[in-house]
Amino acid sequence: MQFFSYFAVYFIVWWITLFAVLPVGLKTQAEANDVVPGTVESAPARFRGGRVVLMTTLVSAVIYGAYIFAMQLGYGIDAIPQLVPIHE
Repeated sequence: MQFFSYFAVYFIVWWITLFAVLPVGLKTQAEANDVVPGTVESAPARFRGGRVVLMTTLVSAVIYGAYIFAMQLGYGIDAIPQLVPIHE
């Protein structure tokens, strides 16, 4: 695989992981009893963007590492028919 392909797959994994990690540890303004006028109650009371980016990077690195490990073992997109046999 070329470098750009590795980067593209990691970027997709990172982006999907971002949306999975985003609500982790979130405390809403309603839960904090501190709703700022003009905002919805479900808005974060204190957004921690750095923490979200760090957690996303770590989790996506683990997922991507498992993907690379599986690719080295020979399990890729081409191996899907072998993993899930189709009975005709």
